[in-house]
Amino acid sequence: MNERKAAAVLFDLDGTLADTAPDLGGALNQLRSESGLPALPDAVLRPHTSAGARGLIGAGFGIAPDDDRYPALVERFLAIYECALCVHTRLFDGMGEVLEQLEVAGLPWGVVTNKAARFTLPLMRGLDLDRRAGSIISGDSVAVPKPDPSGLRLAASELDVDPARCLYVGDDERDVQAARAAGMRSVAATFGYLGTGRHFRDWGADHIIDHPLELLGLL
Repeated sequence: MNERKAAAVLFDLDGTLADTAPDLGGALNQLRSESGLPALPDAVLRPHTSAGARGLIGAGFGIAPDDDRYPALVERFLAIYECALCVHTRLFDGMGEVLEQLEVAGLPWGVVTNKAARFTLPLMRGLDLDRRAGSIISGDSVAVPKPDPSGLRLAASELDVDPARCLYVGDDERDVQAARAAGMRSVAATFGYLGTGRHFRDWGADHIIDHPLELLGLL
């Protein structure tokens, strides 16, 4: 992997740039309430957040996308979330300083997420980041989402930076897989949700950070 000085930094959104679990979990619990079920604690839902609606519906109702009930549940879940997607969502502690330091250093940054644009763009506006990000790539900005590298390559192109000089920071194994396929250095963010699959140390990331500010030492 090329270890030249980074010229740009790309971030996953949910669980990496921002802690979106409170609002996603809130939407899931509202859906459970509408179904006559009690709320689930954040600790139960948080690890499933990176898997989006599929993961949360699975955690909240014990069903997979091939279940007949799934389409109606996911449609209602997304409608609830869309109405309140930046109520309790915040940047992770230290991430604001990281973005400021990148901008001071003249390093462009962007977001590559599997979240659909109908959620990504309003959320970035809600966080006052939409005009600061040099590139915002959503799951439906490309034909195939992560772990396919298309979104990462598109972001690098929009930033006019060689992928080999980009860092991609994420909290799920598919983020590391996408970075590797795109020829980028990968950074596993252990402060994120980390999913329910393999341990992050088995992902093969080029770097592992436990706090956003540690990213500055990798530039």
